[in-house]
Amino acid sequence: MRSEGDVRSDDAVWPEVAVRAGDAVLTADLDLTGAAALGVDLDRIDDTVRRDDPVRAEDAVLTADSDQTGASVFDAEIERIGDSLDAGFDALTDGDVFELAEHERMVVCADQAPPFEADVPDSAVHVDEPGELIAAVPAMIGFPPERSLVVLVLRSAPGRGGGAIIDAVVRFDLDQDGGRRRLRAGMVAKCVMQICAHDDVAEVLAVVVDDRAVEPTEHRSEIGEQCGTGRFEVLIDALDRRLAAHDIALAGAWAVCAIEAEEGWWSLLGPDRRGALPDPATSVVALSNVLDGKHVRGSRAELTAMVVEDIELQDQVASLLDSAVAVARDRYARAVRRGDPSSYSREALDYVLWQIANTESGGQLMVPEIAELAAALRDRAVRDTMFALAVGDHAVAAEGLWAALTRALTGRDRAEAAALLGYSAYVRGDGPLAGIALDAALDADPDHPLATLLETSLHLGMRPDQLRRLARSGYDTAADLGIDLGSPAP
Repeated sequence: MRSEGDVRSDDAVWPEVAVRAGDAVLTADLDLTGAAALGVDLDRIDDTVRRDDPVRAEDAVLTADSDQTGASVFDAEIERIGDSLDAGFDALTDGDVFELAEHERMVVCADQAPPFEADVPDSAVHVDEPGELIAAVPAMIGFPPERSLVVLVLRSAPGRGGGAIIDAVVRFDLDQDGGRRRLRAGMVAKCVMQICAHDDVAEVLAVVVDDRAVEPTEHRSEIGEQCGTGRFEVLIDALDRRLAAHDIALAGAWAVCAIEAEEGWWSLLGPDRRGALPDPATSVVALSNVLDGKHVRGSRAELTAMVVEDIELQDQVASLLDSAVAVARDRYARAVRRGDPSSYSREALDYVLWQIANTESGGQLMVPEIAELAAALRDRAVRDTMFALAVGDHAVAAEGLWAALTRALTGRDRAEAAALLGYSAYVRGDGPLAGIALDAALDADPDHPLATLLETSLHLGMRPDQLRRLARSGYDTAADLGIDLGSPAP
């Protein structure tokens, strides 16, 4: 159970969306362009970055070729990422980290503000009202938020005509601990302050999305003085005061019952403004996502469904798994006797790649195949090679296979598949899915070193491009086995 000081920030993205604010208070003039978004679940973070070798002792018979060049490169990349995370922790001041009494864990809500070099597209579309910004939120985080507080942190963008960049978008559950307590402004402010501490922040915006919200009357300001304010006005007012104490401006805040076409929105801060939302599907960010081959999911539940355990299927696979592992060990023993232990890894890798191609062609996995895949992925060289697929032409098919294995396997095998899913989603910018997958991996195996490393990377806001080198080391591992995976996508 969470302590009272904990706050769940389910999804945070660093979308690098261009914003041009003409009104310093209400940000009435906004320029939005879509870009890859990175989400993060801040629900869990350990105060220690584990960099242990992912190989398990009981699987050593399947991972004997541990001194391959590819594996050494992979280890070096893991070490480099771990060092970067250590540097991130060291760079945080006392004011940037708050500790949780339970489990002695700390929550880090910000990244180390790596430089942004991407140019704003010339075709940026001018947005002249907050409704356009609100309508773009689902495309920014990948799904329509419900009963959420969404905070957008804008970073100054010198040389862009006074514009700004949406540096981070963080979603908080309004109801914490399953509805037992409400979201507190103090905890939100701490997360926002940590993000702002690392960037040249221009201002902060907030959007409340809750089907229980009631739009006030036209004379809200007069009635508010006589009868007090509602729950969300109180939350926003408290957040505004806490941020102002640290010289951070909450430039605008709005509420809406749902982010849907023609849904009414109204202001929670400053002058009374209201209007109707345009169709979220036609927002600039949504259209940009379509052009990039991305889509907005119907809800966050669609993400969690991808990793939900299928108990009946797990039981069926478990009944065959020991046999599949025994066969794999026998194949490895024969390869050793031939003086070519890497031939086992090569054959196992061929089998996994074939199954991914089969999945891409619409084939369905059978229970024996799932057991064989689980056994194959216990080989370290095979597992390390799989990271290369995250930046290749078959990334979508590979993610589909990892998701299927995550639902069908248990224990460390489930954690292995979920970690691969999390990495692939992370690298292509789908932070919410990455967080959910890594959470599933750590639920299955709390000590899984790679899942711990990746989740910590998410929590510290490490950019996807900083993890792509793991994928490149996967290409090296495949090459050492004599398998050409082609060239990684740029």
